Order: sequence, then structure tokens, then C-alpha cells
Amino acid sequence: MHHTTRFLGLFSLFLVLGCQQSSRVLVLASKMDTEGALLANMMKLVLEKHGYTITDRIQLGGTPILRQAILAGEVDLYPEYTGNGAFFFNEADSPVWQDPQQGYQRVRELDLQNNGIVWLTPAPANNTWAIAVRRDLAGREGLRTLSDLASYLNRGGVLRLAASEEFVNSSAALPAFAKVYGFRLRPDQLLILSGGNTATTQKAAAEAIDGVNAAMAYGTDGTLAAFDLVVLEDDQKVQPVYEPAPIVRREVLDRYPDLPGLLEPIFRSLDLESLQKLNASIIVEGKVPEEVAREWLRARRLIP
Repeated sequence: MHHTTRFLGLFSLFLVLGCQQSSRVLVLASKMDTEGALLANMMKLVLEKHGYTITDRIQLGGTPILRQAILAGEVDLYPEYTGNGAFFFNEADSPVWQDPQQGYQRVRELDLQNNGIVWLTPAPANNTWAIAVRRDLAGREGLRTLSDLASYLNRGGVLRLAASEEFVNSSAALPAFAKVYGFRLRPDQLLILSGGNTATTQKAAAEAIDGVNAAMAYGTDGTLAAFDLVVLEDDQKVQPVYEPAPIVRREVLDRYPDLPGLLEPIFRSLDLESLQKLNASIIVEGKVPEEVAREWLRARRLIP
């Protein structure tokens, strides 16, 4: 009788422990784009290795959908970009967003105070609007920054830029670059393509279609490496810095305080060039985001 009671007691204890372990469930989401899927899969694989059960909402939707979902408690964590804080909190005119550390600290402070959302360690990679040029042009003319580009243009350098209508006309994009750096592109120096697909603009530059040798880009575009284009550094910091970082609801973090330590090594490993290459593996080579994520994490011994 006593043995049976002790057995039942031990069995109950194992059940409780098992339930506690299996209750480490997280709802993980991402945006619909390639990089969102890549980052979220990295998070998923590392968290699963450490005993979490992941409810997969990867590639759930665009920024407004993800934002609404985490604020409503329907999603526990997902990768977001620091520069979006400028728009979440109507501070687009503030200069803090042009500085990676200041922007990160500002969005961290505002989101925690107002929404109970915690921003964890970001990746040192800026996925912002940019101008990329052909590598042969960059090498020949010594173009590394947008200041270099302005000097080249102002001494009569030949340039034709492929870009979307939004990039050409939005006050935050090309007009902002032109104003701060002091250059002007005539209509005949622009090839305006419908839609905002940077793969299309970059393909035009890579293939020199209609004399195009420069293209609008996002900093971590996977097609940049494949098309052998060089992103020019925004040395006057015109654009907000968009560093990817995991964000998590505070109540979830209180329950699982090991999350920052598990996710930090992933994001610290991802600089601009790394993300370009990883995105290229998916976009250009057609690999599955989860497989690309697994290879990267294994190579860095973050998963077995």
C-alpha cells in the first residue's frame, strides 16, 4: 500500500514536471518577406533546441499585422526593425533614428513604457533604403559613400539610376539623399520601374539595361551579392537605421528570462554582408529559409 502511494506520488511529480516543461510554448511570428522568415527560423531552431515548443506563425503578414498581433497578445515574439519605432511613435522627424544606438535605446524605452514590449539585442546590420552601384563603377571611381557619389556626379560622372516611383518621389528617399548630399539627377538619368521590387532595379543595373549602372536597394538585399553591386554608405546618416532585433512581450519575458541569452548570439552573428549572403541563398539559389537558418546556426555551434 505504502509502495503504491509512493509510486503514485512520484508519478504525479513526473506529470507536473512534464507539464511544466511542455508548457514552455511560444507563439513566434515574422513578416512575409525573405529576411523575416530567415530570422524567425533561426529563432525557432535555437528555442526548440532549448526545450521550447514553438507555435509557428512565420510569414504572418506585413508590419501593421505583426504590430497589432503582438500588442493584442496573439504573438509572443518576432523580429522587428529599430527604425520602425520612428513611425510607431510618430517621431519620424527626430534625428535619434539616424544613430543605431540612440534609435535602439529610444524604441526600447518607448515600447516598454507604452506597450510592455521588450526589444532584445539587435543585429549590427542596417536594412534601410540605399543606393547601390555596379562594382566596376565603384572600383574605377572610388565610390564607397554617397558623398563619393555626389562628388562623382558633380564633376560630370555618368550615372543612370533604376528605382521605383516611390523611391524617386518620396521625400524620405531620393529627394532626401539629393538634398543632403548636394546632387541632382535629371529625368534622363532615371529609369523608373513600377512596383518597389529591388530585385528588378538591381537586375537592370547588373545587366546595364538602358545604360543603368545604379539601383535603389535595401541594405541587406540578397540580390546585391548575386548581381555584384556595392551599397554606398549613407555617411551623412540621411536614412533611419533599421537594425533587426527580436521583440517580446514583457509578461512572456518575465515567465522565460532565459530568452535574451538564447537569442543574442544569433543576432550578434549577423552583420550586413552575412545577411546579404543568407538572403541570396534563399532568393537567388532557391533554398528554403529553414535550411539556410539551420546551416548558419550549425556552423556557429548554436544548434547541434
